[in-house]
Amino acid sequence: MIASVAVPEPPRPHALDDCSRRAEPASPARTEAIRGGAAALSVQRFTLRVEGGPDHGRAAVTRGTSIVIGSDPGAGLALTDGAVSRYHCELRVGDGAVTVRDLGSRNGTTVDGVAVIEAVLHPGAVLTVGRTRIRFEPDGERVAVPLSTAAAFGRMAGQAPAMRAVFALLERAAPTDATILLHGETGTGKEAAAESIHAASPRRDGPLIVVDCGAVPPTLLEAELFGHAKGAFTGAVGARAGAFEAARGGTVFLDEIGELPLELQPKLLRVLERREVKPVGADRYHAVDVRVLAASHRDLRAEVNAKRFRADLYYRLAVVEVTLPPLHERVGDLPLIVARLLADAPAAVRAELMAPAFLEHLARHRWPGNVRELRNYLERCAALGVELAPRPADAPDAPPAAGHGIDASAPLRDARERWTAYFERAYLDDLLRHHGDNLTQAARAAGVDRAHLYRLLWKHGLK
Repeated sequence: MIASVAVPEPPRPHALDDCSRRAEPASPARTEAIRGGAAALSVQRFTLRVEGGPDHGRAAVTRGTSIVIGSDPGAGLALTDGAVSRYHCELRVGDGAVTVRDLGSRNGTTVDGVAVIEAVLHPGAVLTVGRTRIRFEPDGERVAVPLSTAAAFGRMAGQAPAMRAVFALLERAAPTDATILLHGETGTGKEAAAESIHAASPRRDGPLIVVDCGAVPPTLLEAELFGHAKGAFTGAVGARAGAFEAARGGTVFLDEIGELPLELQPKLLRVLERREVKPVGADRYHAVDVRVLAASHRDLRAEVNAKRFRADLYYRLAVVEVTLPPLHERVGDLPLIVARLLADAPAAVRAELMAPAFLEHLARHRWPGNVRELRNYLERCAALGVELAPRPADAPDAPPAAGHGIDASAPLRDARERWTAYFERAYLDDLLRHHGDNLTQAARAAGVDRAHLYRLLWKHGLK
């Protein structure tokens, strides 16, 4: 039996978060059956109508869960207003409301005259972008977004409509060779999604090569991706194949593609368009047979606006775009996710950490670190030998005080290692959150070298 001590409390949700979960406004999205008995997400349709500016009279009607306003010809509502950014703002249906989010535009977005970064829209709201005024109006019709009948896709699990919509899209895209761009907050499972796509593709018997563009120093990233010839630089005593050549017949997954230096982006674009690479120091291109998947926790449209990411490369990566929903948008999936995360845990640990009261305890937290944060929290509970016990609502997220939770029957070395591991996980988690997952800034603040920080993150499952 697990020792009876208090569970370390996740950070308390903000009062507004808790209220938003209890409130049940009329939802612009609901699940219902469509023709043939298949399930679909029925999404409220709305119209965006230009009421002032160079494109007066232009309108766009939504066909799914989101629409982008911008000057790019591919935007859902494309404008000719020179004061409008390429990808200016996005409207999205979710969490019981329609929200507008500015995408790092040059001149900002206002709703009813108030400048916003993100805001909930009411019927009749007027958005101003550049010199253009746009009225938002639900039109009474609904759009059906297909949902998968499965509660899992490879390593990913979920029964919430947002996840089943993702599964339905991946079920269609995975068997093709289409390039897929995965979006999502840190910890939402982008690497698990890439592995699942590869496993469901005709290339499943080929290699899956993962390159984390944010973890490799910029000076070495070109060779990591494209390889190098013998003598290309000091220390290059022999030729070396890069990720694209090593993945022949398989898949290359470019994680954190938003960190790719601007000078390497044209070279990656050529790989996507011509399927050929030139190693560093070589004088000719080599054909490669690979599929490319990419992921970023950054919004690449905002990066395009800021001129940190090439628009043509974004187009080539975003053949199919998939956004993984954050955990707080699918709290109903917690029992399923926890069961998967605890699949290899001892039976006693599973029983304690899957008890209804404990799952309810988990559902009260917003999980800003998503599934990764949840996994680390469960590991911490299991490692410290804890079971659910009441704590004051304002108890800090800290290890048990001396004399409470210390197992003196364990050898000193083992007990010390357990508490050191607890400290390192908690420290690294807070460090990443404080520096917005920027590893360079985090390493500098921690006073350690970036490579050492990266090894610690891997050790504790934070990367």
